Amino acid sequence: MRRPAPVIFLTMLLLWALVVVLNHYLAVWHVHVFVGGLLVTYAGLQLPLRRGLPATAAVGLLCEAGTGLTPGTLLVLFAAAHAVIHHVRDRVPRDQLTTRVIVALLANLGLFLVLSFLLIGRGPAPGAMWPRLITDLVCSQVFVALAAPWYFALQEQALVLAGATPRRLL
Repeated sequence: MRRPAPVIFLTMLLLWALVVVLNHYLAVWHVHVFVGGLLVTYAGLQLPLRRGLPATAAVGLLCEAGTGLTPGTLLVLFAAAHAVIHHVRDRVPRDQLTTRVIVALLANLGLFLVLSFLLIGRGPAPGAMWPRLITDLVCSQVFVALAAPWYFALQEQALVLAGATPRRLL
């Protein structure tokens, strides 16, 4: 297989669907899990820019479809995060799981903070939202740290099953 983007997009779609269901059940406690950093990390670290960016951009559009965000917000944020991760990937040992998890956590933190600052002004009392945002951030980071090893293994195995091993893509 010469195009890994559809395979990576399908794994992103699976994670997105699982997180949507998780957020549905967490809504009772007014908690929301955000996994944007986890969605962009593997493609940014392992795939060439032209092959990983379309999948990242598509999942950005998918993630913002059910939200009240301005169209293209997550597309731009995910594409920027992908480009930054791709730019620094030669400076980190990207084959190590610990490095991948740390990059996913940092990307998730950055995306969460940028989104929070973009959206904080929309609420009636911006100062009152910070405790909830901090709770959401902590829950999101814990979820990303716990789910990242499984998710990265899923993406690698999906590429192997599709005939596009990560080593051949570079």
